[in-house]
Amino acid sequence: MARTSTKTRTPEEPPAEIVDKKLSEALSERYLSYALSTIMSRSLPDARDGLKPVHRRLMYAMRELKLEPHLPPKKSARVVGDVIGKFHPHGDSSVYEALVRLAQDFSQRYPLIEGQGNFGNIDGDNAAAMRYTEARLTEVAWLLLEGIDEDAVDFRATYDGSGSEPVVLPAAFPNLLANGSNGIAVGMATSIPPHNVAELCDALRHLIQYPNAGIEKLVSLVPGPDFPTGGVLVEGREQIIEAYKTGRGAFRLRAKWEKEELKQGTWQIIVTEMPYQVQKSRLIEKIAELLQNRKLPLLGDVNDESADDVRLVLTPKSRTIDPAILMESLFRQTDLETRIPLNLNLLDKDCIPQVMDLRGALRAYLDHRQDVLVRRSTYQLAQIEHRLEILAGYLIAYLDLDKVIKIIRTEDEPKPVLMKVFKLTDIQAEAILNMRLRSLRKLEEMQIKGEQKELSGKQAELKKLLKSEEARWTHIDAEIAELKKRFGKNTKLGARRTEIGDVPALLDVPVEATIERENITVVCSAKGWVRAMRGHIETDAAARAGVKYKEGDEERFVLNAETTDKILLFASNGRFYTLGGDKLPGARGFGEPVRIMLDLPAEAEILGLTKYQPEQKFVVASNDGRGFIVKAEDVLAQTKNGKQILNLDEKGKAAAFAPVTGDHIAVVGTNRKLLIFKLEEIPEMARGRGVILQKYSGGELSDIKTFTRKEGLSWKSGDRERVETDLRGWAGNRAQAGKLPPTGFPRSNRFS
Repeated sequence: MARTSTKTRTPEEPPAEIVDKKLSEALSERYLSYALSTIMSRSLPDARDGLKPVHRRLMYAMRELKLEPHLPPKKSARVVGDVIGKFHPHGDSSVYEALVRLAQDFSQRYPLIEGQGNFGNIDGDNAAAMRYTEARLTEVAWLLLEGIDEDAVDFRATYDGSGSEPVVLPAAFPNLLANGSNGIAVGMATSIPPHNVAELCDALRHLIQYPNAGIEKLVSLVPGPDFPTGGVLVEGREQIIEAYKTGRGAFRLRAKWEKEELKQGTWQIIVTEMPYQVQKSRLIEKIAELLQNRKLPLLGDVNDESADDVRLVLTPKSRTIDPAILMESLFRQTDLETRIPLNLNLLDKDCIPQVMDLRGALRAYLDHRQDVLVRRSTYQLAQIEHRLEILAGYLIAYLDLDKVIKIIRTEDEPKPVLMKVFKLTDIQAEAILNMRLRSLRKLEEMQIKGEQKELSGKQAELKKLLKSEEARWTHIDAEIAELKKRFGKNTKLGARRTEIGDVPALLDVPVEATIERENITVVCSAKGWVRAMRGHIETDAAARAGVKYKEGDEERFVLNAETTDKILLFASNGRFYTLGGDKLPGARGFGEPVRIMLDLPAEAEILGLTKYQPEQKFVVASNDGRGFIVKAEDVLAQTKNGKQILNLDEKGKAAAFAPVTGDHIAVVGTNRKLLIFKLEEIPEMARGRGVILQKYSGGELSDIKTFTRKEGLSWKSGDRERVETDLRGWAGNRAQAGKLPPTGFPRSNRFS
């Protein structure tokens, strides 16, 4: 149990009232108070002006110090002192850090403070002490404060009751989405990336015209965040729309880079733009650490040649490396690619936290501008009416100025006399009495009537504005159009910095992306010994003749490939096996047996060897004449024991394998019967026995081949290749027996 006293007492006072309460209840009440204070007064921004209390107090304190954009700056220590002394009773370091961030052009898309001195840099170096730096408001900040003297927003007492501060700023600039915000409260957080203000203006104007506009349309106007440090946004449009629709999501951001050609065919990568909030020095340290640990085999060196602009130089280990693969490996392992979260958790006008979608955030700003316009117009109307009342009194006094002077000189209490004689109001009489003598010469009828006419016109406009919501929206639309003109894409500050890129084709870096690309020839002998030779020799008869084999062994498969390729191997047990091009033994000696490299049974025969290509398809067939088409991506094995594709019975075995390269298939059996039919008659499967390709009464399937009917069927006959174009005698349907092949067809009953 917790005992709490309603007040503290001195030793002379009698004991105060003691309240019995459970400890859990006492803790929950106090923790709830702390949580609410954190949410409302520290961490979550207001949806109307996009500011947290510390930022709002900084803006207001600097305005009170006359730190306007066109006036000289003052020491940051002076600003911080005023903020913590009058408005924000916290430590000076936290307030100064907030001030510094608002002045950093690499942190804020549209800085609210213009700083002079060292305010830090993109490398992560800290700003100089507040006694050395100076600051003043920017034009953007001045827009946030515009109209604050015209009763545009509510004020509340400061923490000590000695003054007042604004609850929210008028915000003639959409600061929430333009500059973004980050914060962590108790049980909730917010993360809003910056956006381009010209695009926001387009979306706001569209929302004024079409209040129920869909998120898809708004996203077409605001295609994504616009970060102060640039970069390339590579998130898919569907994901961006979903993030803005729910108010939660993330954006994939990459550094911007280019390939720079050097002498003698060499090149290097130049990173010109960093992802948002990535410290360049720490990034370089991370890359250097990965290099030292040999986790970046494609990268040779990294150097920082940055001055005012970013220039990060990445040197490859070899000029034969693909730049895209090098960068893909870096994107995967370093902060050259980051994910920027989106969490539109905001305080609405009633200070209630809620997650808004893009339309809700834009609507909150527009509604706030509507309220500000009504309050400012009401205030200005009252001021005009007050001035018109005074001018009417001046006009009366002007008509009989001598009598007015006489009353003032002779009467002890001239005010009531003036009010009685000229039928003036109290305000009019007071204004006449408060006039200086030098002002009498200005009291001319034409000037008074001219000012009256001008003010009457403004009065009529304001009354019309206050009576018509449509007129107010038209006025707000014009303000936003002027804002876009001021910060449009053709201006230095308004031009979009973050490029909207395409979704990368390779979202994940495969293992082979960290391998130096080199041409190789994969050689596999009849007895299953495999090796990789440098260069391509598949079509070079002389080079192939120089390849040596063990006694009693001979050439079986020769395949041109690269070290980055995956090699697919199909065996008579109906399994596909996968070998990495970089894992094959070198050309010295006779290579190594495939059975040692893979879990390939001794009785299994190798039927085919080919490169893995994601879009490729194969026809696989068993000795009983059954088969089907399978995609290459479905046969890719992740383990040494391969992947079972063709299901076989106890006595069955795989007999043939052929890549799909045409529109027809030729099937030949050991009984020398040849059948040709359309490839579309064979189903596509991921695994199974398949369908009957050819029927046999005495024999089994020997070989298959796919081809294009117009080009004819070819086969090897010794060292020559023969092509048969008239295939009408062997054309039929699937599952027929076939006929004897053309004269000259190999006695081995194989096409090659």
